Amino acid sequence: MPTGVALQDPRQQLFDAAVRVLMRAGATGLTSRAVTAEAGVAKGVLHRHFADFDAFLTDLVLDRIAWVEIQADALRETAGTGEIADNLTRALLTVMDPVMMAIVVLIIARDELRNRLRAAGTARFPLIGEGTAMIAGYLSAERDRGRIAPDADVQTLAATVMGGANLLFAEWKDMPPDPDVLHRMVSTTLR
Repeated sequence: MPTGVALQDPRQQLFDAAVRVLMRAGATGLTSRAVTAEAGVAKGVLHRHFADFDAFLTDLVLDRIAWVEIQADALRETAGTGEIADNLTRALLTVMDPVMMAIVVLIIARDELRNRLRAAGTARFPLIGEGTAMIAGYLSAERDRGRIAPDADVQTLAATVMGGANLLFAEWKDMPPDPDVLHRMVSTTLR
């Protein structure tokens, strides 16, 4: 490994490498050695930027949560336009990609990671909780615009949509769930 080569953005380089390893080898194959080898850096680079591997994983998940929150803002911006089920279906297909599903498995597999994420103030079920909040925020905006019933329980609707989407996405192999099936689930739930 060459030394003295400046890394442009070591955190992002390590995050990108971790995602590649996670997608290829799963949660059990995601080790600090596998990440640094994938990133093409010395193992010490990871420990220079993070206290330990669980701190690295915590920041990786928090980075993904921040991305979900950006998607939530974009979804709320669609309130009042288009069909509600269409907007939600597009948002779910964007957010619930293979990376998110693999990170959810990682969170389930690592007790210390879950503990650190809770200490950082994430939802009780990280990423799934933020995804549910994304849907609830959007449905609240639609309710405020009179496009869904004023007494609609958006929290329950959001949890139900997210739960249904998780069941559809949990078996993702080479292709996402059929968008028509996802749309039908969203539409049925909102009715």
